[in-house]
Amino acid sequence: MANYLLVHGAWGGAWYWRPVQHALIRAGHHAHAVTLTGLGERAHLLSPAITLETHIADVRAALAAEELSDCILVVHSYAGMLGTAVADREPAGALRHLVYVDAVVPKPGESWSSTHGRATRQARLAAAAATPDFAFPPPDPAVFGLQDADYEWVKRRQTPHPGHTYEAALDFDPARVAHVPRTFINCTQPALATIDAIRPRVRDPKFWDGAWLPGSRIVELATGHDPMLSERAAMTRLLLELA
Repeated sequence: MANYLLVHGAWGGAWYWRPVQHALIRAGHHAHAVTLTGLGERAHLLSPAITLETHIADVRAALAAEELSDCILVVHSYAGMLGTAVADREPAGALRHLVYVDAVVPKPGESWSSTHGRATRQARLAAAAATPDFAFPPPDPAVFGLQDADYEWVKRRQTPHPGHTYEAALDFDPARVAHVPRTFINCTQPALATIDAIRPRVRDPKFWDGAWLPGSRIVELATGHDPMLSERAAMTRLLLELA
């Protein structure tokens, strides 16, 4: 039995992972999906006090509470910031594999916003500043390539994202992160613009001092930004291969 911890991206919740989580459990594994503070069923906790460190603490607390060792940590989109921090801060042996699902893969000192265009940064910060909770609203799920029932499900369930997670810099030791084998799942149809700067980065053999270890890989899926919904069977197979 493998241990999986599934972490959603911006505007989401544990609900985002439900189809894949249930498939992993049916296959005999322990799969836990965490909801970050201020989002999903925890949206009532939304406040300007939520920071990147709050969400890092959420993921580490889930690892501890669920007693997940040798864990396959799966992080989507924004949560690439969190997965990187956890790989840096957790002791050796805590993580078996780190899976970036069309996710942010930062360099030390970068924020989530660092690789975004100026117009995107300005729009999100302006939207957050206009709210009492300093949070910016979700986009139309069509940008993720979702259609029909998946589109409607995501559209009605998304919630505003805490704005103070956006420009917070993450400092970490790339050598420590490099000790965890990693997979980057590159979603290409349609490719989400805010991940575009990450795609060539993870293909660069010099990135993080060439730290793609044996067992690390880049996998392409011809689907949109939310493969746990739009290609749930393929997403499940990829995760089961790591077990």
